[in-house]
Amino acid sequence: MIVTTATPDLETTPLRTAALFLRSLLFAIVMLVATVVWACVCFLAAPFPYNTRFWVTSRWNVFIIWCARVICGIRYQVKGYENLPAQPVILLSKHQSAWETIFMLPNMKRPLVYVFKKEILYIPFFGWGMALLRMIPIDRSKGKRAFAHVVKIGKARLADGQSIIMFPEGTRIPVGQKGQYKSGGTRLAIETRAMVVPIAHNSGECWPKNSFIKRPGLITVSIGKPISPENHTADSLMQEVENWIESEMRVISPHAYSGT
Repeated sequence: MIVTTATPDLETTPLRTAALFLRSLLFAIVMLVATVVWACVCFLAAPFPYNTRFWVTSRWNVFIIWCARVICGIRYQVKGYENLPAQPVILLSKHQSAWETIFMLPNMKRPLVYVFKKEILYIPFFGWGMALLRMIPIDRSKGKRAFAHVVKIGKARLADGQSIIMFPEGTRIPVGQKGQYKSGGTRLAIETRAMVVPIAHNSGECWPKNSFIKRPGLITVSIGKPISPENHTADSLMQEVENWIESEMRVISPHAYSGT
């Protein structure tokens, strides 16, 4: 597949800014209403088997990504989907916005398990729906014990056939910048002997961090080839993941790195 970089409309005339604001406002309203409705639907699906609960819950994600395209003009393409292996893996992804956290859940080959701070479960409706899935909430204040919990639950999730996704930078990073890559994901890979799959994307060009305004454009999600944890330390494996992601970012968004 040919890679096309995101092309958000950067025109900032008052009329254009007003139009973007109104579209973003409509999207926010639709997203809020959909979250409340879907949470209620998810509760009704709670007694059903996990695969059914996962499918029902992830329809919210499908709907929100569709709304982002129809209302805000945010389109996407996936490069390297064939690199996802059949077996469960650990996905290590670039983190730029909320878009990828929504998009990934229904669009990988296997059901996904997110590792996230437990406070998310307390968010009304959204967190309650997440609690019905086999996620891995952690208490970051517990340090090493938190990681031991991730390893224990992660092994069980991988054995059950789910893949695990983590964001090594830990927080959303603006396009063209790089956060500090932490080795938690690769430590988990070594502990579980699971393959690691790096993912690069430029969602922040259309859905910037801490920005209410969503900009139309094309997001490219690029999936790298699996990397075996064998003969690696956690740090050396993370370095390989980081090198691939940051190199691929310069392919996806060359204009954002023109000065580096």
